[in-house]
Amino acid sequence: MRYRKITPYLFLLPMIVGLFVFRLGPIAAAVFASFTNWNVATAPVFIGLGNFRELFASQYFWLVLRNTVVFILIFTPGVMILAFIMAVLVNQKLKGIAFFRGLFFMPYVTTMVAIAMAFNWIFATRFGVLNSILTRWFNVSNPPAWLSSPTYALIAIAIVAIWKYSGFLMMIFLAGLQSIPADLYEAAEIDGANRLQQIIQITLPLLSPVTFFAFIITVIDAFRTFDVTYAMTGGGPNFASTTLAYYVYQNAFIYQRMGYASAISMILLILVAAATFVSFKLKDRLVTYAL
Repeated sequence: MRYRKITPYLFLLPMIVGLFVFRLGPIAAAVFASFTNWNVATAPVFIGLGNFRELFASQYFWLVLRNTVVFILIFTPGVMILAFIMAVLVNQKLKGIAFFRGLFFMPYVTTMVAIAMAFNWIFATRFGVLNSILTRWFNVSNPPAWLSSPTYALIAIAIVAIWKYSGFLMMIFLAGLQSIPADLYEAAEIDGANRLQQIIQITLPLLSPVTFFAFIITVIDAFRTFDVTYAMTGGGPNFASTTLAYYVYQNAFIYQRMGYASAISMILLILVAAATFVSFKLKDRLVTYAL
């Protein structure tokens, strides 16, 4: 009888151990390291709030924080709107529609290195596809240097991120669309509602729980974006496309300032937690479960 009581805990033990070793343990270590001066080669030296004081006094930190906010403001609505449009387009009972669903989802499972190579060619200043189109079709005499301009570099990597991750959100929206009863649309059509009115009056309200979930995970992903910055611009030019997650990487593994990088990661954690908390506080106002 006693063995029956402990058996469930034995099955849970690997997961619990993994949680402490690979999740809670590193978080606790990062919290401790944020209060130390540690450059990997030497033992950590406790300095209290020294890293945070240096961080808030640094002009680069505020520039990186601004970049992160701008990236979120571009990426979040951009990827959600594109994903919703794609989901509506593929939510059709047509022959071969599964092919287009897979086609739209393919960028999400494509490695960022391959995507970066393609978009580096597209955004190239002199012989890039985009600038060639701007020059020949729209008579732009001096097209921008997308990846080497402080003005456009962050916009360029946001566009790439939107293109890559829209397929994943499309599948989430598609699942939500297919859960809406078809008889609601039939009744609206009988009442004379056109397609746009059906989307506004039926689809968007009933899709709000899915939209809220998609918004939360999109904001979190936007805060911790790293791969597109690493592969496309390396944070340049002159920190113009550096976001907080990439700034953590730079200080930890390039400048070997583990304590300072841990302090940045704590700020990032607080910002993500605050954004999530505010979103859930507004949930009751934004989410509709029935018409």
